[in-house]
Amino acid sequence: MNIDSIQDVTSLPFTAFGPESAEPIIFIHGFGGDASTWRNIQIQLENKRRTIAFDLPAHGRALADFEPCNAVGSAKAVVKSLDALKLDRVHLVGHSMGGAIASLIAMRSPERIASLTLLAPGGFGPEINAKLLRRYAVGQTEAEQRVLLEQFVGLEFKLPKKLAEYVASQRATPGAAEALQAVSELILEGESQGVLPTAKLGELPMPIKVVWGTQDKVLPTRQCHKLPGPIACHVFDRVGHMVHMEIPQDVIRLILENTR
Repeated sequence: MNIDSIQDVTSLPFTAFGPESAEPIIFIHGFGGDASTWRNIQIQLENKRRTIAFDLPAHGRALADFEPCNAVGSAKAVVKSLDALKLDRVHLVGHSMGGAIASLIAMRSPERIASLTLLAPGGFGPEINAKLLRRYAVGQTEAEQRVLLEQFVGLEFKLPKKLAEYVASQRATPGAAEALQAVSELILEGESQGVLPTAKLGELPMPIKVVWGTQDKVLPTRQCHKLPGPIACHVFDRVGHMVHMEIPQDVIRLILENTR
């Protein structure tokens, strides 16, 4: 069952699949994306697990009702949304900026998080392709977005046909590009990004998996090379930044392993 919710402004808009369950899997997208980035994975998990994918503040359906904010502000918005949905314990899956947001939530409320799966997460080192993200935030033509999106994936991966068109249409929404531009300046520190205390992350009680691609041009794979021992790191060759789009079956397998 697919449920799309945008009515309750105390909760971020979300898309839910699957039967009700005590510990659903919560998906948190990256910068410039929206809940639809998870749809393929949610559909494949529909008969196995309850999944909920949020639109983050100033993204997708949350553009009008939520102000641009950094990862800390987005983490607070997600927690408030979990409260509104009366979800006391969940599994978190976060991509890129969403990985940083998921990490912040887990460090703040570890008793609430059953597992943490981080896909090319933000905040694991200062290096970031700030120039690409700033251009991605404001590009409003299909041709421009296609060139930019090619930088997000591995060299051998073919972009979905309609992806550039969809992203360009989202940016053309009044106020969308300006909102993302504001978000980019809140999450970037000049040409770098803020760094999470990964040592503290390694002390958390829940199982943690980190998934990265060797051809990531947004966040370098080496940011996962010296993580604390309890964090399991899975690195895939010939894969770029969009691991959930490029290798969905591997990502689904790792999510199911971590949430078992």
